[in-house]
Amino acid sequence: MSALDAARTLFTELTGRDPEGVWSAPGRVNLIGEHTDYNEGFVLPFAIPHRTFTAARLRDDDRIRVTSTFAAEPVEVAISELDRLFPTAVGAEPAVPEWSAYVLGVAWAIQLAAPEAALRGVDIAIASDVPVGAGLSSSAAIEGSVASALNDLWKLDLDPVALAQVGRRAENEAVGAPTGIMDQMASMLGRPDAATFIDCRSLATESVPTGFTGEGLEVLVIDTQVSHSHSTGGYRERRDACERGAALLGIPSLRDAAESDLPRTAELMDDVTFRRVRHVITENQRVLDTVRVLGSDGPRAIGDLLVASHASMRDDFEISVPELDLAVETALAHGAVGARMTGGGFGGAAIALVERDAVDRMADAVTRAFADAGFGAPHVFTVHPSDGPRRDA
Repeated sequence: MSALDAARTLFTELTGRDPEGVWSAPGRVNLIGEHTDYNEGFVLPFAIPHRTFTAARLRDDDRIRVTSTFAAEPVEVAISELDRLFPTAVGAEPAVPEWSAYVLGVAWAIQLAAPEAALRGVDIAIASDVPVGAGLSSSAAIEGSVASALNDLWKLDLDPVALAQVGRRAENEAVGAPTGIMDQMASMLGRPDAATFIDCRSLATESVPTGFTGEGLEVLVIDTQVSHSHSTGGYRERRDACERGAALLGIPSLRDAAESDLPRTAELMDDVTFRRVRHVITENQRVLDTVRVLGSDGPRAIGDLLVASHASMRDDFEISVPELDLAVETALAHGAVGARMTGGGFGGAAIALVERDAVDRMADAVTRAFADAGFGAPHVFTVHPSDGPRRDA
């Protein structure tokens, strides 16, 4: 059963009625630009074909009832209770089951974005085919699909950037995960055959053609099946180090530092903080270089930038794991144009830019390498830049 049909079926099981509509939003792959978003820097993600579906219908009261294929029991609260439930302190347990905090947090954040709106209760059922814990932003796909549904049902007319901000607020303040806005922007602004260049300070965006299709290239996702959670310590520690580094440099954020500042930076801080800062500064430049090179020389010329990004995350930011390193090393050894881990790290997925006719050979090589190393089997599949949110039914 497709995820769309699963959402619709689940809704009918919950309510005994058909949904008023079904909305969906995509996960994302980040081509390059990791941990730069919350430093007000630059990122270059794209939406993927894998989507989360939200079946929904208005109620005649003020209750929000949510069910999902992620959990056995529905969760129900009154709209008036949302302000009591949220916000959640970073790293703290949400006041409701975590899966439902993504959904109810969107309702809470969208209410804050449209305070004059008269909101009715709603029944919601969610199903997804975005791999969870793979670094492909299953959370932003949930937030985007729910925000799109509520935006239509509540007739709010919020634009995609405003809905991305709603999703980020839900993730930061309802779930308690200290993430930036890249994932939500990537999901909301997806376009076929293009990545989205995002200035995370101004939220200015540019659609950047990737050229993958014309060059006969595929993006191979290697999901290590090593799960991660952004609401736990490692991610928070990296963000704290970045904020500490910016304070020592006397700047609002690391966005305001350049590679020419690195010698002075090394003198001002301890080695660990310096390496965290160096990753962000150099990663911002790699994003800018990737956008430039895609336009001037095409996708085959970005391989070295992808590899350098992975090395920086492995050595300076220290967010890779052995499975991710093996995935990248194996892909490069078997002819990938470039490869890197993608997402927040501590598990999740790597991506490799490969020739279309080499996809099966590459997938087999990675699977063999994981088996030889004693790792669990990875989930290997291709993705391509795809559309953002839409109403499917």
